[in-house]
Amino acid sequence: MSVCSSVAPVHQRRRLVQRAWPGQALSLKVKKILHVEKSLYQDVLVFESETYGNVLVLDGAVQCTERDEFSYQEMITHIPMASHPNPERVLVIGGGDGGVLREVVKHDSVKEAVLCDIDEAVPRVSKTYLPHMASALDHPKVTVHIGDGFKFLQDKKNYFDVIITDSSDPEGPAAALFEKPYFALLRDALREGGSISTQGECVWLHLPLIRNLRQTTRELFPVADYAYTTIPTYPSGQIGFVVCSKDASRNLRKPLREVPNCRYYSAKIHEASFVLPQFAETALNEGRYIAPNVLKSDEKASKKVLLLGSGYVAGPAAEYILRDTKNSLTIGCRTLSTAQSLAVGLDRATPVSIDVADTAALDKLVTEHDVVVSLIPYTFHADVIKSAIKGKTHVVTTSYVSPAMRELDAAAKEAGIVVMNEIGLDPGIDHLYAVKVFDEVHAAGGKIKSFLSYCGGLPAPEAADNPLGYKFSWSSRGVLLALRNSAKLYQAGKLVEIEGKDLMSHAKPYYITPAFGFVAYPNRDSTPFREFYNIPEAETVVRGTLRYQGFPEFIDTLVKIGFLSDEPKEFLAKDKAGLPWNEVTAKAINAKDTTEASLIATIKSLVNFPSAAEEERILSGLRWIGLFASAPVTPRGNLLDTLCATLEQKMAYSQGERDMVMLQHKFEIENKDGSRETRTSTLLDFGVPHGWSSMAKLVGVPCGIAVQLVLNGVIDRKGVVAPYDAEINNPIIVALEKEGISLIERTI
Repeated sequence: MSVCSSVAPVHQRRRLVQRAWPGQALSLKVKKILHVEKSLYQDVLVFESETYGNVLVLDGAVQCTERDEFSYQEMITHIPMASHPNPERVLVIGGGDGGVLREVVKHDSVKEAVLCDIDEAVPRVSKTYLPHMASALDHPKVTVHIGDGFKFLQDKKNYFDVIITDSSDPEGPAAALFEKPYFALLRDALREGGSISTQGECVWLHLPLIRNLRQTTRELFPVADYAYTTIPTYPSGQIGFVVCSKDASRNLRKPLREVPNCRYYSAKIHEASFVLPQFAETALNEGRYIAPNVLKSDEKASKKVLLLGSGYVAGPAAEYILRDTKNSLTIGCRTLSTAQSLAVGLDRATPVSIDVADTAALDKLVTEHDVVVSLIPYTFHADVIKSAIKGKTHVVTTSYVSPAMRELDAAAKEAGIVVMNEIGLDPGIDHLYAVKVFDEVHAAGGKIKSFLSYCGGLPAPEAADNPLGYKFSWSSRGVLLALRNSAKLYQAGKLVEIEGKDLMSHAKPYYITPAFGFVAYPNRDSTPFREFYNIPEAETVVRGTLRYQGFPEFIDTLVKIGFLSDEPKEFLAKDKAGLPWNEVTAKAINAKDTTEASLIATIKSLVNFPSAAEEERILSGLRWIGLFASAPVTPRGNLLDTLCATLEQKMAYSQGERDMVMLQHKFEIENKDGSRETRTSTLLDFGVPHGWSSMAKLVGVPCGIAVQLVLNGVIDRKGVVAPYDAEINNPIIVALEKEGISLIERTI
């Protein structure tokens, strides 16, 4: 909706000036002031305009005019209604002027239409001054409920066929209507096959917001799309609608019937409304902003952030950081073209080339910024922190605090800087919700007897279509090397140590929900976390990794036949032509020849398969990788990296595939009275097809939040820190939950 100046200037100038967006305005000539009041919630103004008839203005924002309101009311209503096969129960949130209701009751299938608006003044005033819109408020199928839409939705589960949110812009209280928790409420209030439509802002002004809405709704609904209408008295003459359905087969773009007595809507305009101009299509579907960017940041007001790195998580982090218009971002990568690629479409982002091994250049660049975000390999973090100490620049990383980083704690404190670490997913979100429960239990006089924490970044089930049930969203080498790490943990009061070569044999089935078949295995050293988390009483402490069933046995086979070894092999030298895979396999396992029968016989002598079925499954997987074939390898010096060259091609995510993150904490608690309980804290999240992966979002967004909280002075603890206590964690949790990211706690 367009924003206007206060009521007093309208009286004085006899002209309404709409400040639709900084730097632009639309004015309406006022013929006569009809009504002015201050309701319990907002300023209410109605005036007769010279050319648009009566105009309703709430808190300075034009809601509707008699001349053009029909284009908005018809489109926000009939797109979800006409594409639904049989909409019987309809809810309108907001829309107290009655315009949406007027369109709803045009559908003969409707048996019940409910309007929920928080302000009784809007329908009351509309009946007097906008009677053509408000006529449906007294329709026999309509019930008007004055109250909070959030509360109303919480009490209505699995009830409505269509829900339409006729909201104002995402400012103040209305901002909540554009966030994930609200869309989750809408989804839960719908019956199976239900649809929603919400006000979706303007492609000329709000593309980042619209893209975020698309990503958010696609995480909750199998079908989510964006359509638009034209309306001259809204900002830039255009406004859109986010339209979603719970029915994965629903074609929201295709009306199923004609709608009578419309002045804007038709079947043809319904279908055409989803066809976006190229600049908007590119921004929403690809995340690239190709429209000219003529906005300049205010250098005096700007907070300067340096982001080093361009991996998968950099995009969501950069996007979050730049939501605050006071922030500017410098993206530093080794190659300028890589930084430029990440900067495309990001307002106030400047790409630069930086070699972090060049200490002088790094010192200079870091000193010019308020915060440096280090998303480069962890081995370089200490160098970045040293530059930050010299320049008195705060630091944020998503990595574990290494010994080299911890050694810089005193120097960081002396420099007066925050070095915030471990603020991604794992580590990061896992810490936040573990510490939350620990604090609650201790505050109630209880004890933590056992703590299990497992996290897995996996393909969504429909994309888990290879023998390992896994795909790479980051370095395949890093993933495979992690499988060689030794592990330490506490189990029933005893220290347990596991050698890397035996790690996969310790993987066990792990039940979270019947929908998934997971296995879990420990990840590195869990023992320091008894101290970090302040749970000295815990007898069991395990932090580990989740994979789909069948993965550990497959990896264990690769270990036993030597393919996770990074020992240099002359026959795999990078400057040599690639040998056939079967010859490489024969050399690796000392088979007598390169025939498949010989290779399989040798593998069976090295691996003790538990059953014939398991033997066939794993051998079939090795065949799928190509170890028995005559195709040439891409030599990378050793077996591990040569294998990675093939897996990176065979196990990459395809266009449109989703990833998935499952994180669960399990707490065994002894309460103050001696009773026992088991509590879980669980996060299940899916990536968005053609959008951010779940892993990228769940690492990048917490990182971006931490940057903003450091800039705002909310996180102000000097030195090398990590999220291990409530003072640091609680503000991050609040911000995360606004993004719809949280763990669900249950007592089982």
